[in-house]
Parts: sequence; C-alpha cells; structure tokens
Amino acid sequence: MSDLETNLQAVEKLLAPLKAETLPHFINGKRVPGRTGETFEGYTPIDNSVIGSVASGSANEIDTAAKAAEAAFGAWQAISGTERKKLLHKIADAIVDNAESIALVESYDSGQPVRFMSKAAIRGAENFRFFADLAPSARDGQALPAQDHLNYTLRQPIGPVGVITPWNTPFMLSTWKIAPALAAGCTVVHKPAEWSPYSAMMLAEIAHAAGLPDGVLNCVQGLGETAGKSLTEHPAIKAVAFVGESTTGSHIMRQGADTLKRVHFELGGKNPVIVFDDADLDRAVDAVVFMIYSLNGERCTSSSRLLVQESIEDEFNARLVARVAKLKVGHPLDPATEIGPLIHRRHFDKVCSYFDLAVADGARIAAGGNAVEGAGNFVAPTLFTGARNNMRIAQEEIFGPVLTSIPFKDEEDALKIANDIAYGLAGYIWTNDIGRGHRMAKYLDAGMIWVNSENNRHLPSPFGGMKASGIGRDGGDYSFDFYMETKNVCIALGSHNVPKLGKNA
Repeated sequence: MSDLETNLQAVEKLLAPLKAETLPHFINGKRVPGRTGETFEGYTPIDNSVIGSVASGSANEIDTAAKAAEAAFGAWQAISGTERKKLLHKIADAIVDNAESIALVESYDSGQPVRFMSKAAIRGAENFRFFADLAPSARDGQALPAQDHLNYTLRQPIGPVGVITPWNTPFMLSTWKIAPALAAGCTVVHKPAEWSPYSAMMLAEIAHAAGLPDGVLNCVQGLGETAGKSLTEHPAIKAVAFVGESTTGSHIMRQGADTLKRVHFELGGKNPVIVFDDADLDRAVDAVVFMIYSLNGERCTSSSRLLVQESIEDEFNARLVARVAKLKVGHPLDPATEIGPLIHRRHFDKVCSYFDLAVADGARIAAGGNAVEGAGNFVAPTLFTGARNNMRIAQEEIFGPVLTSIPFKDEEDALKIANDIAYGLAGYIWTNDIGRGHRMAKYLDAGMIWVNSENNRHLPSPFGGMKASGIGRDGGDYSFDFYMETKNVCIALGSHNVPKLGKNA
C-alpha cells in the first residue's frame, strides 16, 4: 500500500464520526449543537466533495460562548502563572500525541500538502510550550524609581478575548493567538474560518481533555457576517485578534468601535523578494521558489513579487522556469506532493482570473498560467515575467502559487518599487554587500525583513506588518502587550511637598 493510500484510509477513519453528525460548537467544556439548526457544508478542495455539515453559529451561540468565557475569567486569571505553565505544557504534549491526526485532517480539509501540515501541527505545540514558559513572568512589571516616589508597573489580563483565524494553516495560526492569550490569563472565544473548520474543534477538545477548565477556550463555528460580526460586537469581549484579509480587518475595526475593542490585525501582504546581482543565486533561487510555491502560495508572508536586478534578470528567471517545471502538483495526502489544491472553488476562480489579467496588462506567462484538469481546485505553479509594478498582478494579493517578476536598475530603484504598494508585511533581500543589506532593511516599508534567508520564525521576535498589512505584533512579550493591561502604581516616600490650597483662608 502506498503512503497516499495509507493516509487516505487514516483520514477517512478520522473523519467518519465528523461526517456522521453536524460538526458542533464547543462551549463551556461541551459540544453544543446550533440552536437555529442552520448549517453550512464543509468541502475538501481535492475534488470539491462534501466532508460534512457544520453548525452555523448565530448571535445566540456567540452570546453563550462570550458569557461562558466571562464567567470563567475570574478563576482562570487567578491561577498562578506556574500552574498555567504546567497546563499549557500538557496541552502541547497532547498536540504532539495527536499531530499526525491533526495534519491529515487539516490537509484533507484545506488542500495543504501533508508534508507541510505535519510540521504545522508540531509548530502549534511549540507555540504552546513557548508561551507556557513565559506564563510565570507574564505579569511582571518594572521598577521606575523617582526622587520622592517609587513607581512600579503591573500587568493583568485584559479579560475575555475573541480570536478569528484564517483558512490557511488554520491549526498553527490558531495556536499562535490562543496560546499567548491563555498564558496571559485571558479566556477565549475562537471563531475559525468556515472554509477549514475541522482542526479548530480538535484543538478545543484536546485542550479540554488536557485539563483546561470549562469556559476558558470556546469554539463557535460560523460565517464571518453572522458569528464573526456578533463576536466583534459583543460587549463581554474586550479585544479581538484577527488574521486574514485587510478588507475584513477594516470591517472588524468598525464593528468593534462602539464597544472600544482593542484590536490586533495580521492582514495581507504583497511581499517583495529583492535579488541583487551580487547575491548567492543558488541559495536565492531556493528561497524564492520555497517562499511562493510552498503552502500553495496561500501564506501572508509569501514573496509574491520578485524584484530582480536587470543584469541578472534573464538568467534568474530562466532558473526559476526550470525549477517551477519540476514542482510536483498532486494529492495533498501524498507525501511527495509539493503543491496541492487551493482551499475553495471561489478562491480558485479568483487566482485563475489573474492569468488573463497578466496577459492583458502586457506581462508574459513564463510558466504555468492555467488550471490543472480535474475535479479539484488545482492550479499550475505560475511565473509572470516582464511585469511592471503598476500592474494588478504586482499590486493585488493573489494568494496562490503565482510569482510576478519585475526588473530593477539599482538600489534606489529597488526601494522605490518595493515600497510602492499598499501593503507592508514582509521583505526579503538577497545581497552579499552587508552595508546594502542593512540599508535596504532600514528603508523598506515592512514590519519584518529577512536578509539572505527565507521566512525563518523566531518566536521571541515581533511578527506583524505596517500600512494595510496590520496593527500590532505577535511573538514573545509583544503578544502580552496586546492581551494584558499595564498598570502603574506610584508610592510616595513621604519626602515631597504636597501642594496646599486654602490653608491660610
């Protein structure tokens, strides 16, 4: 039996109980069916067949979950950081124990190749471990002595929070938000993306089985315009962390305005990878191919704009054409597959629409540029060359295995092209000139810069974007800045003069 056949049998067994009933919500430590009876269907992008029905949460389910989180907050935030550390490590252990099942379900549900999803599940466990270790010191503040007073700061969890996560690598990205919230002492209502709902229920049940108290982590399935809107407007929810499209982020900000929600947004990107003629081209080719074609190109940090110096443009693009031709498109449960199907037929249609747009605007299709025949949402990995930065293929987030190559003259020209975009999430620079690397990093309008590297995530470092790419930072203590309030306490030493009014009246 092949690895693909073995994985198919395993995922069918895992999904059998999910197909037998409507996927429910998880509220206050229990599976909860939808009150309205409304559902939506979950599909696998492999062939667009139905996996099963999913409860479509309404304002009622969100209200129940938010109140459960509010009721659980007092006891949860009162638990010592050391106890939270122990419990979050237990959750991490349980994730590792279930990593294979999580990867198979998520791959089947989202279309992401299992070669990447197996690592994503383990990264989810690492997120829990990292923030577990920070939990004992999460509330620590600073001593700020003055001449006649002693100031010190305290941090305390903000309260129940809403977490809205996307459909690409949903399990890992959920842990990225939920783990620091729990470590800080917040309770959570999680609304996963409706296009990939299954792993969110797995996370909620794994955490509960590991000992997380009832109401601390709740999961409400549903659509953005109903469940999502109700969550962002609910008065018990003190903050909303969202990963997704920039347009949706602006909607959430408006929806949370009346209740003065604190928001944290990790939004879209149209990230440049800038290759100078003095770069190590072998390593640069590897990084460029990996950062746009891995994860089906459905990642916010993908380097979807290639800025290549004119003197090496033809050579570099030729290397890319040769590599793209060798990429293996196939069933996501096959360990040999490098590119699987796109998440949903609607997204597939969007990505494919750019093929005609590119040609109409004057770019060339050097590789791909077509859908792959069959029932699923498969797209050939694509390379556009001869592009200009004002083309739609260079300005809009396509979010698929599609790379746009744009030539530049010199350092100044590269910066101008790179920054001429609404987004500002990430940037990648390839050069052996160390001074140039630092200069480019300094002046690029992006929240994260990698020099001579692909995206390498270091959990203590800040993750987030500028401009239309987001608000706030994830990672290390930066996450606690969002999930916690900082309080200053000022103690007089008895030596200062207190102003006197009316004493001589």
